[in-house]
Amino acid sequence: MTKQNLFAGIPDVLDERKFAHGGNVRRMAEQAGCAPEDILDFSANVNPLGPPPWLGQVVGQALQDVDAYPDPDCTALVMAASERYKVWPSQVVAGNGASELLFAIAALKGFRQAVIPAPTYVDYARACRVHRLSVVEPPMTDDFRVDFPSMGTLMATPSLVFLCSPNNPTGTLVPPNDLREVAAMFPQSLFVVDESFAEFLPEDADRLVRDRPANVVTVLSLTKFYAIPGLRLGLAFADPDVVLRIRRNMPAWSVNTLAQKVGVRCLKDDRYAAATREQTRLLRDALAAGLRQVPGIKVHPGTANYLFCRMDRVGQDAGWLRDRLLMEHRIGIRLCGNYTGLDDNWFRVAVRDKDANERLIRAMEAVSGTARGPVVRRARKTPALMIQGTSSNAGKSVLAAAFCRILLQDGYDVAPFKAQNMSLNSYVTDQGGEMGRAQVTQAMACRLNPDVRMNPVLLKPGSDVGSQVIVMGRPVGNMSVRQYVDFKPRAWEAVKAAYDSLANEHDVIVLEGAGSPAEVNLKHHDIVNMAMARYAEARVLLTGDIDRGGVFASIVGTMSLLTPAERSLVEGYVINRFRGDASLLDPAFGQMFERTGKPVLGTVPYIHSLGLPEEDSVSFKDGFRPEGDKFPEDRCVEIVVLDLPRISNFNDIDPLHAEPDVRIRVVADARDVGTPDAVIIPGSKSTVPDMRALKGTGMAAVLRDLAEKRTRIVGICGGFQMLGRTVDDPYGLESETTRVEGFGLLPVQTTLAAEKTLTRTLGVHSASGLPVHGYEIHHGHTEPLSDELRVALRDNAGNPLGYMRPDGRVLGTYLHGVFDADGFRRWFIDQLRMDKGLSPLESIQTAFDMEDALDHLASVVREAVDMGRVYRALGLSGCCAQASLFHRLSGQG
Repeated sequence: MTKQNLFAGIPDVLDERKFAHGGNVRRMAEQAGCAPEDILDFSANVNPLGPPPWLGQVVGQALQDVDAYPDPDCTALVMAASERYKVWPSQVVAGNGASELLFAIAALKGFRQAVIPAPTYVDYARACRVHRLSVVEPPMTDDFRVDFPSMGTLMATPSLVFLCSPNNPTGTLVPPNDLREVAAMFPQSLFVVDESFAEFLPEDADRLVRDRPANVVTVLSLTKFYAIPGLRLGLAFADPDVVLRIRRNMPAWSVNTLAQKVGVRCLKDDRYAAATREQTRLLRDALAAGLRQVPGIKVHPGTANYLFCRMDRVGQDAGWLRDRLLMEHRIGIRLCGNYTGLDDNWFRVAVRDKDANERLIRAMEAVSGTARGPVVRRARKTPALMIQGTSSNAGKSVLAAAFCRILLQDGYDVAPFKAQNMSLNSYVTDQGGEMGRAQVTQAMACRLNPDVRMNPVLLKPGSDVGSQVIVMGRPVGNMSVRQYVDFKPRAWEAVKAAYDSLANEHDVIVLEGAGSPAEVNLKHHDIVNMAMARYAEARVLLTGDIDRGGVFASIVGTMSLLTPAERSLVEGYVINRFRGDASLLDPAFGQMFERTGKPVLGTVPYIHSLGLPEEDSVSFKDGFRPEGDKFPEDRCVEIVVLDLPRISNFNDIDPLHAEPDVRIRVVADARDVGTPDAVIIPGSKSTVPDMRALKGTGMAAVLRDLAEKRTRIVGICGGFQMLGRTVDDPYGLESETTRVEGFGLLPVQTTLAAEKTLTRTLGVHSASGLPVHGYEIHHGHTEPLSDELRVALRDNAGNPLGYMRPDGRVLGTYLHGVFDADGFRRWFIDQLRMDKGLSPLESIQTAFDMEDALDHLASVVREAVDMGRVYRALGLSGCCAQASLFHRLSGQG
């Protein structure tokens, strides 16, 4: 850099090159011979995270007011700024971008000259020359610092002194304390400090916007930090008299209604600001490290969202680099040769997202002749289809299973995936890992063994404010909501690693979301909905349950709460559980398309007697299960299942629902139990609290009374522990009391242990000699207290899996899935029949096999959904038609 003042005393010529800016994508596209959207622009410095996620909603609301003039005083915006920066409203003025404010400040009277240490933002000089103010551009030091001592003579003359911190383009800072001292020394001058990029500094950084001498004006740009260059919004902070003088130089209604509304929201969004600072720092450091590895590129330390670089290769300057990057790689950078004091070797690059930054680094390497390989866009990930819903229990799990089976039928190696599942309904894999049952069903639809990678994070709620957190099949601790939010970055890393590993082994992945993608209170730390869709590069089908009502409003409302980038991931909608003539919905479909620009890709009818496990406990707690064809009531046995507050693994009851001579009632109130043939106490995430809850309703006394009659009592896992005399909790896992009395129906004692037992188990039922199978998930060890007690089941090694009374009427076991074995299930039901005076059926009535149910589900969904559109969205165009023809001809479709 030369210290010579190139422009002092020389009449200015407003040539195009001198005052050129970055961000002119249209011109770059013309030069490269491509469409503007093909340009990767590093020449304009905008937040790499993109606009805040709420931007579309705020703009949409503001559009309701565009038939009136905007507030000329920007009252709400000024109040938000004063609150954000702790200044009086009279010290704030808003403008149509920082540039308008700079031009208005340059028009202030009473100054003989403008002093602009160079190099710096070119429009300071331009604004001053427009207002016929003489410009002096003293050079900075060799390391691009403002040389205040050498400027003393200049500032003694009443001057407008323009400073930029962080400096554009160098990224260096003006020490605030130095400026405060200099401002006090030269009260006749007005110091204008442009902090347009200062929002990228750490939150606790010393800022002149807060602690500002009377002769200092601070200018901020919301455009850059909040990624809204198309809206234009800036703020200036000064003493009230200076603010009034600036406002006189500005046109009326300078800031439009949309910008004012958005600005108010921006200044209140601390979460977005914090995320921007953290992510920008990480991205900037990674980009700088990558560029420093490119021969001939010198990178200066940066503090904002851009890097200041120099081309140091003989015979090649930054202009040559710019042309090569633009013409060969369609990447634009900002040349800095038009900054006073810089030559054509200097350039600036914005900090963008990780993929864009990597593409720039690779392109730089290619241009320098040190490329690691062909510079191409990152290879597309494994094709992925994601099922998201407008709410919980919208049918996501079942539809994901359907698409898994359809893709399998069509010849693809497909696997399911759900990043995070919150459910007490879990399963143990062959390797002893714990995962959600919904992904087990989906794995079966793919004819794969369940794998914890399919559900890397499982949350098992133990209270209204906390859950046990299971990562890759293993518990990592019990966490409150706040603790889990803090843990989520680590969980996200596990999710990404699990997905990448699984996707590398299969042709297609079918992902399931959780709840709704529009939960605005959760989106900032989302790892299961749109964040996962972005990572997997998945096409999203948004589904809503029309059976519960309000499906069209819920879909349109969900889309309105998504960001533009999120909406672009949505391929279309699936209307689920429809009863009636689907053609009657066509007018609604048209309106939805007009409002959202996305089509309805299918209407799936309500499927009676689906024969698949429920996706969560909602239907169980409602007491509903499709019963299918049943024997007359007087030829059926009745089984009551207790509805526990923290019920887990309720799918243990599913095989009994499928039996034609069994009727199930779900009961929460002791007064509703009646005199059934059997009572089943299912598993519980928290045995002690649930046991106390049952005692509080009088359920324990009812069970003791029934056990002395003909009703059989069966406890599974937590239910088994409740049947005993005591439950000891020495580690305080579930209670502050170390010993809690049980129901006393079995002479056993349970001790809760810190370590969880997770195992797949094969065994034998002692009384019948029939095989059983399933899995164990429990924290307790249960020991008999009486020699009269009988072993109810043993595993294949001979170890007890449960105990029963000598008469067999009260039985407890840790084996989940005990009723999945067809032979034992029929034996158990026949015992109930004989107790009731009915003849045993003896032969197996129902095979608990989901294959037929999955094929039926797939055929219904295939018929209802535009699978051609789905396949094209996945980049698998043509495969669907051929596969469907094959399955029609073979009778499988």
